[in-house]
Amino acid sequence: MSTLAYDSHAMLGRQLRRMRNNPGLLVLTQTMPVSMLLFFGYVFGSALAMPGGEYRSFLVPGLLVATAANGIMTGMFQAAADTHRGVTDRFRTLPMSRAAVPLGQACADLVVTAAGAVPFLLVGLAVGWRVEGSAPAAVGAFGLLLLFRFATTWIGIFLGLLTRNEEAAGQLGGATFLLPLLSNAYIPTEGLPGWLRTIAEWNPISAVTTALRDLFGNAPVPQGAAWPVAHPVAGSLMWCAVLLGVFVPAAVRGYAHGER
Repeated sequence: MSTLAYDSHAMLGRQLRRMRNNPGLLVLTQTMPVSMLLFFGYVFGSALAMPGGEYRSFLVPGLLVATAANGIMTGMFQAAADTHRGVTDRFRTLPMSRAAVPLGQACADLVVTAAGAVPFLLVGLAVGWRVEGSAPAAVGAFGLLLLFRFATTWIGIFLGLLTRNEEAAGQLGGATFLLPLLSNAYIPTEGLPGWLRTIAEWNPISAVTTALRDLFGNAPVPQGAAWPVAHPVAGSLMWCAVLLGVFVPAAVRGYAHGER
């Protein structure tokens, strides 16, 4: 086993034990999407033109992606906590790969996200959401969702290493809740003003959400949309590649050198 793989496996175990010892955070992150599904599905569903059941089918993929985008917040808080408490400095003194610590954190987050999606999807089925597409397409949708979560977690790790403070990371992480509001996660973008629709459709969340709706067979690809939304799978892969290409080396470099 290579040094990176061995060290990353050790850091993965460390992160999973850390999450297990903080059950309150796990409960919060697992119950929040379910609460939002029930609230938005039954409150917003009655206010929009589409029927409530149809809106809930529209909403489930959007909430999945909005939850995946929260990888920014969780990645940032955990990286900032380790840095603030001196754990990161101690890891730097060990003879291990410099990429192992952030990679282990990102992989542990991915495992928890995959497990946490199961109860959410069961609640989605209970409120009327269904997979209308093929099984391979549904598997592809889930894989795309995890890839996006992996990419957003690296953003969070980089920002957490940059802030180096739990309180600052918590405040900045709260701002990430605005990102899904500037997308098509909760409402269609067709009725938005032109400039706002452009911003929303170039939001990576919109591309991934549209891709999931298309692959699950829940909603057609909107006509006349910006390129990432008009070609949602390709647009999602493009955004994930860009985010990983920028933030993986930035996070590794920030960890290795302790850059502020």
